[in-house]
Amino acid sequence: MTAAAWAFLALAGAGLAFGLWQRAARRRTLRRLGDMLERAIAGGFAEERFDETELSALEGKLARFLRGSAQTQKTVEREQAAVKALIADISHQTRTPLANLLLYTSLLLEGDLPPQQRQQARAILTQGEKLSFLIEALVKASRLETGIVTPAPSPHPVGPLLEEAAEQEEQAAEKKGVALQALPFAGTAAYDPRWTGEALGNVVNNAVKYTPAGGTVTLSAQMLDGFCRVDVTDSGPGIPEEEQGAIFDRFYRGARTRSAEGLGLGLYLARQILALQGGYIKVSSAPGKGSTFSLYLPREPERI
Repeated sequence: MTAAAWAFLALAGAGLAFGLWQRAARRRTLRRLGDMLERAIAGGFAEERFDETELSALEGKLARFLRGSAQTQKTVEREQAAVKALIADISHQTRTPLANLLLYTSLLLEGDLPPQQRQQARAILTQGEKLSFLIEALVKASRLETGIVTPAPSPHPVGPLLEEAAEQEEQAAEKKGVALQALPFAGTAAYDPRWTGEALGNVVNNAVKYTPAGGTVTLSAQMLDGFCRVDVTDSGPGIPEEEQGAIFDRFYRGARTRSAEGLGLGLYLARQILALQGGYIKVSSAPGKGSTFSLYLPREPERI
């Protein structure tokens, strides 16, 4: 074998050895990075290497990041605790005065009042009921946002959910002359009955409220790949495209609906409730063609 051949073989062997060394070094680095992340996830991370290597510098950065994250978490927890205490105080401190206001106003209306005073007492009762509803809605929204209460979804049939929502608004629909119906449905989905019932009830309440006399509101459902979609379809005035992205915001009232009763919290609460269960809500609408609000409920509970 010639000297050139020997030189080539030596070079190839050196290259192979260097490649194997680099591969082993990469494996050690990845293994060390994995160990660092595992300890960080477990909450037991601490710097172990103090030298000039890149891994040591990375450990230092990761330690500083985790210390900052821990401090931020403590700050968030303190703020959440303060918000929880404030919500509890508001709920407790306003419940009794409002109840007394409504009670005594109702007693006044049962007495023999002159027409003008009776009208004034009815106005007080109406405004008191609105205030009570507003505080209750705000407390619910705050409890959901801060995690004081969390929906607990589990498998349930969807048909009864539709029927209960329709029954809840049946009297208001009849009074207004709106035909309200829930179509039969036999499928199941993962949802919290109490909170999802409230979300769907808010959507149906809006549909009845904004549908004119002689119109229709229909509740239906269908199974999709990963979700059960619940539709609330009305023959109301519809929603302009430029407003559809904002109607789920807190306190939002469309230009055409500001004269109607309401606080602009119903759809916001519905979105929050569904999001906390792994679902979401969408709207399809056009002016003069009614609206369809679609609530997407996961078919199976989220795996944690």
